[in-house]
Amino acid sequence: MANGTVTIPRFEHRSIGEYIGIVVVLALVVSSIASTAPQLDALGRGIERLFAPSGLLAQMFPPDISRIDRISLKLLETLQMAVAGAALGLIFAVPFAILATDRLSPHPLVRAAARGVIALFRTIPDLVWAIFFIIMVGLGPAAGVLAIMVDKIGFAGRFFAEAMEEADTGPQDALRAIGASRMGIIFSAVFPACLPSFTATSLFALEKAVRGSAALGLVGAGGIGVDLKVAFDLFNYDEALTIILMLFALVMIVEQGSSWIRSKLI
Repeated sequence: MANGTVTIPRFEHRSIGEYIGIVVVLALVVSSIASTAPQLDALGRGIERLFAPSGLLAQMFPPDISRIDRISLKLLETLQMAVAGAALGLIFAVPFAILATDRLSPHPLVRAAARGVIALFRTIPDLVWAIFFIIMVGLGPAAGVLAIMVDKIGFAGRFFAEAMEEADTGPQDALRAIGASRMGIIFSAVFPACLPSFTATSLFALEKAVRGSAALGLVGAGGIGVDLKVAFDLFNYDEALTIILMLFALVMIVEQGSSWIRSKLI
């Protein structure tokens, strides 16, 4: 309001090219929904079969807890995979992020190469990495740990690099002016400024690893996913529900724990 006049916000006028771009995006969204979304009649029949007296939900309840001891051990293995893979990924993400940061990278070519590696690790799905490492090291949790590690390098490396680029450059310039080394600047000025962001990213990476580690077992990379796949393959839906509920409980515990840690550290 200025001089008693109310100013109503209005949409900015855009160029013809921008309007064409908006129309193209909307056309892509509509065509994608029309081509891939389930038909309403098929969806209705599926929901009817789901809630039928002999449907999937009826076969899942009550959960089968006869093998809860083995499921608990495999769930522990899933957690260990997630923690090990996330920890290794976060450790290796730090040097990649330093090399990918404009002010800290020793050379533009090194920075471009580091950003390319981070983008590659982030682009390829973790299931594909799991298959790749299964071929390398065989079936089992080792392949899952390596897949999670590579995925977390791509995930955390990007956010670590962005946090370091957004850090206040004043302390860095001051240390550089008195002759501090590159590593001295990183440990004395960059890391302390980025610690809250690093902590939040690390905790989110752990949560993501716990959720993703279960799916890696579907391709033989260890963890509870193997048992979940076998339960569905053998139509043991009541056991599958037990696994799903226990996995849900684990994910909630990890998320609540990370939220508590985040509130204390940030």
